[in-house]
Amino acid sequence: MTRSRFLKLILVLSLLAIAGGALSACKRSNGQTNASASASPTPAVVEVSTTAAVMRQLPQYFEATGSLAANQQTDVAAETSGKVAAVGVDIGSSVRRGQMLVRLEDADFKDRAQQAQAQLEQAKATLEQNRAKIGLRPGQKFSPENVPEVRAARAALELADKNLRRYEKLVESGDISRATYDQQLSQRDQAAEQYQALIHQAQQNYAAVANSQAAVDAAQSGVSLAKRNLTYTTVSAPMAGYISDRPADIGEYISPQQKVATIVSLNPLRARIDVPEQAIPQIRQGESVSVSVAAYPDRNFSGHVARVSPSVTATSRTLTVEADVDNPNAELKPGQFATIRILLPHSAPAVLVPQRALRTISGATYVFVIKNGFAQQRLVQSGQTEGDLVELKSGVAADEVVAISNVDQLSDGAAVRQ
Repeated sequence: MTRSRFLKLILVLSLLAIAGGALSACKRSNGQTNASASASPTPAVVEVSTTAAVMRQLPQYFEATGSLAANQQTDVAAETSGKVAAVGVDIGSSVRRGQMLVRLEDADFKDRAQQAQAQLEQAKATLEQNRAKIGLRPGQKFSPENVPEVRAARAALELADKNLRRYEKLVESGDISRATYDQQLSQRDQAAEQYQALIHQAQQNYAAVANSQAAVDAAQSGVSLAKRNLTYTTVSAPMAGYISDRPADIGEYISPQQKVATIVSLNPLRARIDVPEQAIPQIRQGESVSVSVAAYPDRNFSGHVARVSPSVTATSRTLTVEADVDNPNAELKPGQFATIRILLPHSAPAVLVPQRALRTISGATYVFVIKNGFAQQRLVQSGQTEGDLVELKSGVAADEVVAISNVDQLSDGAAVRQ
């Protein structure tokens, strides 16, 4: 190889090396540009309004779960048998005390009542006739001497006695014969017998009056029974409330003591709970009660502790407590599951934040505490409410600043601007 060719070869290799270096630098430059272009943008700053958690004294509650029950419930049954002629209520009907629930066919009962009344009138007529026989007025005390026939017989006997005593003197003086005296004695004896016979008759007649009076009393009882059985054909509500069951239908034949309807009283309702042994000293009769149910999640119903069992259940070591819950509009129903809070006589400090500061994610409740311009997500447990504030039992301390707007746009560690 000549010197000139050697120099040309070195020059070509140098140029190739320079070109390769330039190409590599270009690729590195393009790679860095693309990497910069694909990098994530700077997170946006979320504007929020905030407030500080406050500490307040809140009343304390004993909370338990239980079920609601009717304060009064009764199964209404028929007092007599018969076919149902009319039904006045249905399930869910509101009823007044004395309102007709079911009416039975009453034609036979009316006939029996009329027949009993006729028997009573007949017995009264017989009684009046028997009274008239002895001259006894209603309410007058009986004495045989008040009977006119007895009085006349007594007067005749007294006259015969006087005549006999006069004849005794005359027969002794010889003015009359012994035969005449014996005749007068016979007349006196006849008058005495007549008098006794009429007294006996008057007593018999009075016995007939007493029997007639007993017949009147029995007939009167028959009328009362017939009328009462007639009233039994209308089955009425024994109390005010609502119909929860009504098995009787028109045309059905029902027997005595067969249920025709069930009535429940809905105001107040009873809430029954079991209080653990350690909480017994806190429960007093008359204390206020707050009741909530799933059907009305944003409402509380008021009441008071009405009954406290005198003994603890041996198996569970709990005390049974019943509260009366006001239910004037019948919104609560027996059988509903309820959360019952019994107001305790003391209060305790609590941390509160506005309700709009809370965010629920997958069933858990969070708030966002603002620290040095960034959001910190805190898991909290909420408690009772006071106006638009809610108690936080854990997760946030008093005076910590929480976000109350744009909460749904925040995440843990997000930058914020107040």
